[in-house]
Amino acid sequence: MQLRFFGAAGEVTGSCTLVEAAKARLLVDFGMHQGFKTAERRNRSVPPFRASQLDAVILTHAHLDHSGRLPMLIGAGFTGPIFATPATIELTQILLEDAAHLQQMATERANRKRSQRSGHSQRVSRPLYTVSDVQALMPRFRPVEYDQPWQPAPGVTARFVDAGHILGSASVELVLEDFGQRRTVVFSGDIGPRGAPLLADPATFDHADVVVLESTYGDRDHRPLPDSIDELAGILRQARTPAGKVLIPAFAVGRTQQLIYILGDLVRHHHLEAPQVYIDSPMATEATDLYRRFGNLFDDETWQIIRAGGTPLRFPGLRTTRTPDESRSLNSLGGGAIIISGSGMMNGGRILHHLRHGLGRPETHVVIVGFQAEGTLGRRLVEGATQVDVLGRVIDVQAQIHTLNGFSAHAGQSELVAWLSTMAGSRPRVILNHGENRQRQALSENIRQSLGLDTETPGYADIARV
Repeated sequence: MQLRFFGAAGEVTGSCTLVEAAKARLLVDFGMHQGFKTAERRNRSVPPFRASQLDAVILTHAHLDHSGRLPMLIGAGFTGPIFATPATIELTQILLEDAAHLQQMATERANRKRSQRSGHSQRVSRPLYTVSDVQALMPRFRPVEYDQPWQPAPGVTARFVDAGHILGSASVELVLEDFGQRRTVVFSGDIGPRGAPLLADPATFDHADVVVLESTYGDRDHRPLPDSIDELAGILRQARTPAGKVLIPAFAVGRTQQLIYILGDLVRHHHLEAPQVYIDSPMATEATDLYRRFGNLFDDETWQIIRAGGTPLRFPGLRTTRTPDESRSLNSLGGGAIIISGSGMMNGGRILHHLRHGLGRPETHVVIVGFQAEGTLGRRLVEGATQVDVLGRVIDVQAQIHTLNGFSAHAGQSELVAWLSTMAGSRPRVILNHGENRQRQALSENIRQSLGLDTETPGYADIARV
């Protein structure tokens, strides 16, 4: 029995782990690489396993760094089932269809530029996959509820628990039986912070022989959420000038809904008056509608609002834009208007047009509320770049850049260690993935000191025998 890591090994994106036993071959996640220069090339190459020999895929949640290459498996010969929670299945379709659409547009732009440079109309670039490929993938999905054991392959019993990261996100326990041996392997997926709005806190397990643990923020704890909310409210009040505007790059799934809840709570408690809030992302609007339909996954505090007659994902002043013309019209707004738009790392989407228009203006406030991977525009702004290229235009950064890490959908270092601690009595091997090396090393040291467990930090294509 062995694990082989074909992504998220020394990086945050590209999650993909091959699980092999005598009678079973499973893939846990098959996500996109994002951010760095080699991401496009790596996304186009299927790792060296035979997709036709996979028994199944287990998807922990819908974010593209976990799901984004699934359509490529069909063309590579995969014919098995893909297991995920019901909410994850619906969110994954939204995200993958949007990704396919964006890829198609990017391909058309690249081909036009190539044709103009070369003087002929040869079309060389092609998207990773199309909307039709996504639609061909979706019948492969099989819904599984939390805490419901199932058998994804011979000799394997699996169980999901709520990871508290985004709607439908899961950690997964795999019990592998192989020639009389029985091993329990736990994949954390992405673990959410405790006490975050909307969703339940992450669940965990009480036993494991091997734990594959994410380490996105393995080197630090987040600022307490109430402090970040207070800082956000102060920024919003400061931006209420005739030309003032607030741009919030946010992931369409998870972060946008969290922000809607928080802004609504500020309105409900009279800490924010008459806001103009625009959700400038059709995908985020669709995802928010889906969140409302899966209210059974909300936490107790959210249900208290609902039972009192409130609407946790709606409030006066919240508007959505759908068409490009509606999006462009937001450029003329002032008065502290708040625009929440994707993508969250500023590596695509409508937020780029708003940044191109607003980064050179000192009245603009850019509020960064999520992880920014290496190589992204968001990372450069976080690190204090004074000049950036946005859609081919070099801009001197005059806007005020605010980084509020208390809104993260990932657990911080102490919460990751606490999540792992419930299994520490079984003395599991701990394998750290989904984190850059600095974060993995810091988390490794904390786990060693706090729990007395050694850790491993595999690289790409490394094998861990279990």
